[in-house]
Amino acid sequence: MCFTKTSSRGRQKGKAGIQIFGWEDGEDEMDTRMRAKIAAMGLVVVMGGLFAAVYGTGKNRSCTRPIFAMDTFMTFTAYGRRCEDAVDAAVLEVQRLDALWSTGDESSEVSRINGTGKGELSKDTEKLLKRAKEIYQETGGLFDFTIYPLMRLWGFPTQEYRVPSKAELQEVLSLVDASKVQQNGREIILGNGQEIDFGGIAKGYTSARVMEIFQEYQIESGMISLGGNVQVLGKKPDGNRWQVGIQDPNGQTGEVLAVLEAEDCAVVTSGGYERYFEEDGNTYIHILDPRTGYPADQDLASVTIVSEDGTLADALSTSLYLMGSRNAEKYWQTHQDAFDMVLITEEGTIQVTEGICKDFHSEEPYEILTGYGQ
Repeated sequence: MCFTKTSSRGRQKGKAGIQIFGWEDGEDEMDTRMRAKIAAMGLVVVMGGLFAAVYGTGKNRSCTRPIFAMDTFMTFTAYGRRCEDAVDAAVLEVQRLDALWSTGDESSEVSRINGTGKGELSKDTEKLLKRAKEIYQETGGLFDFTIYPLMRLWGFPTQEYRVPSKAELQEVLSLVDASKVQQNGREIILGNGQEIDFGGIAKGYTSARVMEIFQEYQIESGMISLGGNVQVLGKKPDGNRWQVGIQDPNGQTGEVLAVLEAEDCAVVTSGGYERYFEEDGNTYIHILDPRTGYPADQDLASVTIVSEDGTLADALSTSLYLMGSRNAEKYWQTHQDAFDMVLITEEGTIQVTEGICKDFHSEEPYEILTGYGQ
């Protein structure tokens, strides 16, 4: 086990997530101003108002732009001569993908498929569906993209929350089974009454696409933050790696528990307190178990996945949360070449896989998980 200085602060329920640290000289003030503008202009941003902050010249030129898409605030940052063009192209791509997959937009491709039970897939949706089905199989059905009827039953998409009856859960659970989804080339056919939702994987696919676009514009250093999802390209312009802060899921909102140094990878966190509601003294989180229909009831408070594959990282952060710490460790043992992870339990125990141990920094004690035979 690795131990560092232990903090004496107490733990309270909070929100799991990710923060970015270590902007270049002069950009701390820029970021602060931008955050202040977002707070002051929230309604404008939500309705599509955008602004970009551009600094420097030549290779030192940087562009940062926030938008609201995929039901979350996003921040794009790129460094290089063509940083503005790169960020503009990335924003357009995110908006295009959001228009394909939004369950809240009746005109989206996903909504049309859900409405008719079948349809022709666009190229991107075909790719995303293929990955979703692969991960569904690899996780033993825990990553199930047909969970949307269950999410609606609990009221999470509309925020009209309610605790369904056992009879209602049993009826809707019969619809949650990705193995019933048929795909023949570009054609998809859903099982009777089924609805799909790529919310557990779309942001990961999107962040990976943004990195591809940055590279098309000769950007060697960049970052996109999508709430609990972060993906970084290269190192920062000063040669140091990006510093990604992991929030304390048992602390106050915004309270950082650890910092992870990152380069050319995605860092995705899922936690039980990202979205939840309370009723009759009970807390119901938005991560639903497709096996039971109820919110996840394991020992984990948050899961952070680190991988070069942003799509995989996004899907696994939720799937491993559902597994619980013991089974999540077993899963990593057999897939450790594909990802690393940070597990934080409800009791505050921190476990870090060996592949990122040297990149992980915390004032709390933590345990290093090693592969079999190590």
